[in-house]
Amino acid sequence: MPRLSNLYLFTYNFAQTIGWAVALLKILIGFTTTRSFDAAFASSGQLICFLQKVAFLEVIHGALGIVSTGVLLPLMQWGGRSHYLLAIVGNIVELQASPSIFITFVAWSISEIIRYSNYALSCIGKCPYWSTYIRYTAFIPLYPVGVAGEMWLMYQALPYIMEKDLYKDFFSFFPFCYYTFVQVVLLSYPLLWLKLYLHLFKQRRSKLRKHHDKKRE
Repeated sequence: MPRLSNLYLFTYNFAQTIGWAVALLKILIGFTTTRSFDAAFASSGQLICFLQKVAFLEVIHGALGIVSTGVLLPLMQWGGRSHYLLAIVGNIVELQASPSIFITFVAWSISEIIRYSNYALSCIGKCPYWSTYIRYTAFIPLYPVGVAGEMWLMYQALPYIMEKDLYKDFFSFFPFCYYTFVQVVLLSYPLLWLKLYLHLFKQRRSKLRKHHDKKRE
């Protein structure tokens, strides 16, 4: 059973690595072709939305216990990105050429290529130290850049959300509208992001310490 789960996880993580590499390539080709930051969503948005939907499997992996991440942190990350991509960017056409999307997509793509490739190699027991080091170091600049891009676009979205009265029917069941919801999300984003960011630093200390302890032995 462990071998079967490892094979499944390797396949999943390898496929995500390839998917994000293709997404990054599409972004860079779009940039070199148009000489503009505005083409990121047009060139790779559909693929990235698909990869993000598939990533819900990581919440299920945690729930089933086939990985040790648990449910809460993967769900928080998946929920934040999905809200940004599917609820806002995907439904406000006027924002799809925003340079903030280029910033976010590039940061996401590089992060995910590093993360998923490291996981894939770990699943087959062939993960070199340099891969682990990059995995638990690259997030330090990339994660804040990605989050800054997300927050920038959500702030840009507020006037459009109010003008379009976005998701009016759904939020009619609540004592607040979607515009208010996004404002609250924006205010709470730094706190939620900090929780995830500090968790990654904790993981970094643990993972790199294990390597150094093995070398001493």
